[in-house]
Amino acid sequence: MVLHWGRAANAVWGGATLGAIVGLIVALITGDWGLLALCFTIGTFAGTLFQWIGRLSNRSYHGFGLNPILVLIILNLLLFIATVIVPDIRPSLWLQPAGFLNRPWVILTSMFTHGSFWHIFTNMLTLFFFGSYLSRLVGQDRFLFVYFTGGILGNICYIVLTLIGAISAIGFLGSPFTPAVGASGAIFALAGALVVMRPRLTVFIFPIPVPIPLWIAVIGGFLILSFLPHIAWQAHLGGLVLGLVAGYFFRGKERYSF
Repeated sequence: MVLHWGRAANAVWGGATLGAIVGLIVALITGDWGLLALCFTIGTFAGTLFQWIGRLSNRSYHGFGLNPILVLIILNLLLFIATVIVPDIRPSLWLQPAGFLNRPWVILTSMFTHGSFWHIFTNMLTLFFFGSYLSRLVGQDRFLFVYFTGGILGNICYIVLTLIGAISAIGFLGSPFTPAVGASGAIFALAGALVVMRPRLTVFIFPIPVPIPLWIAVIGGFLILSFLPHIAWQAHLGGLVLGLVAGYFFRGKERYSF
């Protein structure tokens, strides 16, 4: 696969760099290093919005480089390293529904933070494969739309369902005092879109030795994960629903057929 460094990637990367610089200055002045991660994430999101609004693409660029998928992976890795080095900033980045109104930025920052090496490894590996396929199908603009909208909707779903669980005393819906982190909601959105657009696509899932249809892997994976402890299935659900709807509207409008 040939990777391009185009304007879409420049917008995302530029926003992240500017956010990191501003955040570093503010953090040094105030002593609150959580603001560094906040500005970093806001810059990334702002760069993405700029890319959407400008409808910029990299079709005229050729050669090896970074695309928005690899930029997202790098940003996730950088923030993960930052939270390992300075663990005190984690509570300022995690999504805790009970304290959301005091830290509304966590609806974005939680998408770039992960709880462990294996958490970020599996998420970024899936983002690379699913994201690359979907981006080639619908273009970078729509890929970024599905990714960020799915992640945000997943977080909103987590907030709403856990609050309902607390009010109704339905334990399965979760606790609003339990923090959630990770890009899984956004990644399930990518998976949901691919399920609708390429239902016959087959994938290998460890440890299953034979390929299985993508829709079985995605739906089955969602159900299995939902019954595991410490899994924010609510965010997975929100992202998956968004992806399924987006895939329905994008179906038949692919840039490439393969």
